[in-house]
Amino acid sequence: MVTSIRENLELVREEIRQAAARSGRREEDILLVAVTKTRPVEDVVEAVRCGVTSVGENRVQELLEKRALWPDGDEPEWRLIGHLQRNKARKALSAASAVDSVDSPELAAVLSRIASEEGRTLRVLIEVNTSGEASKHGVAPEEAENLLHGILENCPALRPEGFMTIGPLAGGEKEVRKAFALLRTICETARDNTGLALPGLSMGMSGDFGWAVQEGSTMVRIGSSIFGARR
Repeated sequence: MVTSIRENLELVREEIRQAAARSGRREEDILLVAVTKTRPVEDVVEAVRCGVTSVGENRVQELLEKRALWPDGDEPEWRLIGHLQRNKARKALSAASAVDSVDSPELAAVLSRIASEEGRTLRVLIEVNTSGEASKHGVAPEEAENLLHGILENCPALRPEGFMTIGPLAGGEKEVRKAFALLRTICETARDNTGLALPGLSMGMSGDFGWAVQEGSTMVRIGSSIFGARR
């Protein structure tokens, strides 16, 4: 497993490198977030030893468990990338340095209140459902900028850094890239309207991250291509 994680990371980085080159970008402009859902902490430690600096967890409980088991030494940035229920927000903030799945004014308000109580500023991404699939979380594309403005006006302890989406579960390159291009447009428009840098454009997973990079992704969330199929 140790060898395969290292080899898989090299393959993923090469694909990122090639996709970035095809769109006139640099590999260094894209953050690789290793998604560790269901993976033992030993696998995560090995990924960090191989140069991974950012880890994404889908579930709050798994995030807490991995943080508790983390050995002495370098620790990655921990990002919560899965849907977050408001009643788990305080636990999430005890372990995550960023929440990439803010999808409602209510969740944003709870996160801001807790972060303020703790004297910190929390980095967040707004999750957008660009494919319109009912099975997915995220605000509708036409509501994304409204949520951003609401956070800026009402959530002083949050620092919105951009947007996140999940590509369509079914469909080919055209449909997937269309969803990613929509998120890029949302982000570009929000930058123009707010004057904020909004550097985070999180899109692309194991099956489609090459297309995402070509559409402007600055953050890809990779699980199975690094760690193999989930057990």
